[in-house]
Amino acid sequence: MAHELVAIGRTGVDIYPLDHGVGLEQVRTFEKFLGGSATNVAVAAARHGRDAALITRVGRDPFGRYVQQEATRLGVDATYITPLTTPDGPPTPVTFCEVFPPDDFPLYFYRYAAAPDLMIDPATLPLEDIREAAVFWATGTGLSAEPSRSAHFAAWQTRGRRTRTVLDLDYRPMFWAGADEARHQAGRALDHVTVAVGNREECEVAVGETDPDRAADALLERGLELAVVKMGPAGVLAATPDERVRVEPFPVEVVNGLGAGDAFGGALVHGLLSGWDLRRVIEFANIAGAIVASRLACSTAMPTTAEVQAVLESRSLAHAEGTT
Repeated sequence: MAHELVAIGRTGVDIYPLDHGVGLEQVRTFEKFLGGSATNVAVAAARHGRDAALITRVGRDPFGRYVQQEATRLGVDATYITPLTTPDGPPTPVTFCEVFPPDDFPLYFYRYAAAPDLMIDPATLPLEDIREAAVFWATGTGLSAEPSRSAHFAAWQTRGRRTRTVLDLDYRPMFWAGADEARHQAGRALDHVTVAVGNREECEVAVGETDPDRAADALLERGLELAVVKMGPAGVLAATPDERVRVEPFPVEVVNGLGAGDAFGGALVHGLLSGWDLRRVIEFANIAGAIVASRLACSTAMPTTAEVQAVLESRSLAHAEGTT
């Protein structure tokens, strides 16, 4: 049976401080979590009851084993989370963050230049699963190095621009030699996908536009069926060739904003697979992201459908009472 979601890309271990408001040099206690954008999206979708699988690679080390075990524990099919073939390969990446609420969360990536998740081999891809998945999710970071880049394009070639082929633009400058190379690869990728998700900076890199409406137009002109532009404090814009909706941000007390985008992604997958109308999909995803921003972790903080729905219902009730 085909998976509802197959995601490909970055994985690793997040090391988050339990002491907030101070630099890492002053932190005394930490906790480890499963991390990586594509990984978190798969976990988020699994929390909504979706059958999710992840394609990635890890080092032959304890953290690599942790990624495999924790992904499985959190409901993700780990069949295609494969260790490198030699023990002397690069280790599973570790990412530290600092937590300065409400809006400052510096990241420190401890990765070799050739991290395992950028060594996904085109020859070992589960092409039938990729082709048949209801949603195929990839990120821009996966295009930053070979052989991962070739693996992504091989996957898209096999899939043939099937509906719900998603590119999270996910521009992280530290993984690229420069913005021009990232722009070139994003431009190539847009010819193969049907959904794009990104913030204003990522849209500027991909299509040269920061204005949300112009960015959405530029993405749709590439033949996409859906463009989602995250506007930060201004909310989210989603556009199809026939419809355009804006959703206001949902206010929360931010603890750690780093996982919000991945929670949004997993909820977006759930909404698209549920066949909801566009506004409902984006409102649901927006709330899911806000919930995670109010929590410390990323993967283990992903909300269930019931948690998101409860917030949506309480918000609707508050609006109704405000109009009576």
